[in-house]
Amino acid sequence: MFSGRMEYLWNLLNVLTFWELTQMPSCYCLVRHKLPVLWIMPLSGDPGRGNITAEVLPAVALALHHLSEQPSPLGDYELQFHLIDSECDNSKALKAFFDTIFNGPKPVMIFGGVCSSVTSILAQSLEGWNLVQLSFAVTAPSLANKRRFPNFFRTVPSGIAVNVALVRFLRHYGWSRVGTLTQREQRFTEVQRDLSRHLKVANIQLAEAESFFEAPCDCVKKLKDNDVRIVIAHFDVSLAAKVFCCVYNLSMYGQKYQWILPGWTQARLWTNTGSTNCTVENILTAIEGSISADIETLSTRNIRGISGRTPQEYEKEYDERRQLKRLDANKFHGFAYDGTWVIAKVLTRVMETVRYRERYSIHRNFTVTEQEVGQMILEAMDKINFFGVTGHVMFQKGERMANVKFAQYQDGRAVDIEKYSAITDELEFISLIRFQRDKPTKDRTHVYPHRKRISIFLYGIVAFLTFLGIFTACSFLVFSVKHRKHWAISMSRPFMNSLIILGAVLSYSSIFFMGLDGSYVSDRVFEVSCSVQISCLSIGCTAAFGAMFAKTWTIHSFFKNHSTEKKATKDYGPVLLIIFILLIDLSSIICLQILDPLRRTVKEYHIEADPHGQDFFIQPFTERCENTYMGFWMAAFYVYKGILLLSTCFLAWTTCHMNIPAINDSRSIRYSVFVSAPVILIGTCASMLWQDQPNVQFCIVTLVIITCCCSTLCMVFIPKIIIIRMGPDPAFLSRRFHLTQWCSELEKETGQDNDKRSVMEQNNPGASGYVTDMRQNILSSLDILLSANLNLKRHIKELDSELEDLTRQLNELSPHVMENVVIRSFVHQAVKEKCLTLPESSNCNRNLLEDVNSPELIQRRLSLQLPILHHAYLPSIGGVDSSPLNSPFESRQHMPMPRTYGVLVTGL
Repeated sequence: MFSGRMEYLWNLLNVLTFWELTQMPSCYCLVRHKLPVLWIMPLSGDPGRGNITAEVLPAVALALHHLSEQPSPLGDYELQFHLIDSECDNSKALKAFFDTIFNGPKPVMIFGGVCSSVTSILAQSLEGWNLVQLSFAVTAPSLANKRRFPNFFRTVPSGIAVNVALVRFLRHYGWSRVGTLTQREQRFTEVQRDLSRHLKVANIQLAEAESFFEAPCDCVKKLKDNDVRIVIAHFDVSLAAKVFCCVYNLSMYGQKYQWILPGWTQARLWTNTGSTNCTVENILTAIEGSISADIETLSTRNIRGISGRTPQEYEKEYDERRQLKRLDANKFHGFAYDGTWVIAKVLTRVMETVRYRERYSIHRNFTVTEQEVGQMILEAMDKINFFGVTGHVMFQKGERMANVKFAQYQDGRAVDIEKYSAITDELEFISLIRFQRDKPTKDRTHVYPHRKRISIFLYGIVAFLTFLGIFTACSFLVFSVKHRKHWAISMSRPFMNSLIILGAVLSYSSIFFMGLDGSYVSDRVFEVSCSVQISCLSIGCTAAFGAMFAKTWTIHSFFKNHSTEKKATKDYGPVLLIIFILLIDLSSIICLQILDPLRRTVKEYHIEADPHGQDFFIQPFTERCENTYMGFWMAAFYVYKGILLLSTCFLAWTTCHMNIPAINDSRSIRYSVFVSAPVILIGTCASMLWQDQPNVQFCIVTLVIITCCCSTLCMVFIPKIIIIRMGPDPAFLSRRFHLTQWCSELEKETGQDNDKRSVMEQNNPGASGYVTDMRQNILSSLDILLSANLNLKRHIKELDSELEDLTRQLNELSPHVMENVVIRSFVHQAVKEKCLTLPESSNCNRNLLEDVNSPELIQRRLSLQLPILHHAYLPSIGGVDSSPLNSPFESRQHMPMPRTYGVLVTGL
């Protein structure tokens, strides 16, 4: 009925047998038909690993024993294990495999496999032989490739199965930056490559990946230099002493570091310090607190599995059997036990499938090919699902869905702390994990950003001063508008004065935006404030200094060319000049915002250690308004503003001798420019030097702006306020401001030839209009003075007539009598009044009075007083001006009055 191997399978008896090893393999008693299973294992022991075959044989024998206690799942058939020695040699293992295939009995499955090289060679050829291999000890990640090894399964999880649990463990404690230390061996490098892939998917930074052969110290030092705090190690237990000796010497242990190692922390071989310069105590100190991640060899759950026993009960029976043979425990014994049950369950499912197909087949002679049997075994392997001693047994793409156990080395022993289930993707806490200072280790030297912000107290003080400055500027504007008809305001270009005030207000307003940063506003608002700040400051500076430049340039042009205009015409020259300067400034700002707009940039400074000694650093940073070509734009603005400022300074210096404050702001402008220029220059250099200190830089820049604006406003407007409030008399104006000189010059200029005047107007169109305005204001003031002068002259004539009458009357009297009477009465009255003011106790010297009133002294006084009194009247009637304020060259004798305006009365 059956062909090939299946015909032989139906003739087997329902008895389970196995081969058991002591010194040499021998055969167990045969009872029924057998299902041969090829068991490929190395029979010789390895010094580093022990004899795995001998150590797991009690577990396989126990599984067969437990199978025999239950109702036979195979019916009339039994399992028979044929053990061959692979010797961990590829050629010998292949030879033994082919001998078994050709000499018989031909196996239905292959069980075992420890050496990854031998197992990979056999697993690649299984598909051609329609065989399925189940391993319980090979963890090489390369065998997980189902394209190369489609018929390979294993009950032991792959080495890369730990990586999924590691990533979950790292994410649980918030570790997002790790490093790896890997031994250059295939089984370790494959795990490390797979771990790198999982870390990348989980968005965990792999800061440093170091590998070594025999000398790990250099790699450990590189990890420390790169500030790696969480180190995942993959190396053999024989190199543990070397690695942790380097760790101890470099002080990479304790609170600042966390080592995650393979699952051999319970082993004692790593304490072999013979090849190192460290003691056992040093190694124990370095490894204290390290965490191991390894697959769970036995389940910790108290659940009865497929054999009817709990994992704890199975372990007890296993220990009894191995101790009888004086064997060491092997971590793969539970997987070998569950592997035996997997083979039994798979073959049972295949037998049921064959019986079912035979029963319902339409063919009388039903046969099953080897290829169909192999396919049924593969399908049965994918459907395996039961609870064994190692946990839940099931396969996903040929790989075991396993549990990973985390243990921590505490006080010289490994303590289980957590367990990860690949099926549920959850961490189960077993015991408390220990961290120094009760805090998880940091995955890096945390660098906390610290914004160098402007002090709110300083910002408040500067804002208050700025409000005062704006209020003062607005007060000057209100005062100017209120007294706009006064000659002190109207003769000094009110429009230019208003423009200076506007420029100061804009410059003041830019201060409010300078103190804003990310702690107060968002990034978008910060970028907008950058544009507003530079726009207000640039336009304000141009408006203020441009207005002063226009005024100074107009005065300079007038005094240079002396061009005047008889008719009152509107002067648009200075206004057009200001508009032109402002258009240049506005165009520059628009080009800046379109071509290379200002953006928020962050400048970081050197990392600083925590001043309190904690395990973190401080990263100071400042927010700035910058663009791509910041240096070019700043140079252009500085050159443009510098030229404007220096030009204003030069023109103010050239007009320094033209001292006419009533109609000329040259002195005020000169002083304000001479104050602003050095302040701006020094402030600009100082702000560049202190740009790393935002508070100092903010203080310097705001102080420069406030000083320049305040000095300019005060020097331009306070003299006008004084003139308007004090109200100087006309005599002071005539002497101090030399109005007569101006009138003479204006009168002479108006008499010049019309052709010459037209040429001068073409050369200086603004000067003539400016002179016209000054001439009109002077004429209005002189009209008032002339009317007052006429009244005084009329009064002088009346006094002269009275004086002549009195003189004539005195001449008619006797000269001596009248002289004595008048003088005696006058002196007597003066002395009497003087004596009345003295105390009663004091006596007036009568003799002295008589001597004073003597005729000789009276005659002498009259001879001196009369010429002085006569000389005092001369200035009033156009005579010599005896005022000490004017030099002889400036007196009326040397400068005759113009006939147009008549005679002025001065010195009153």
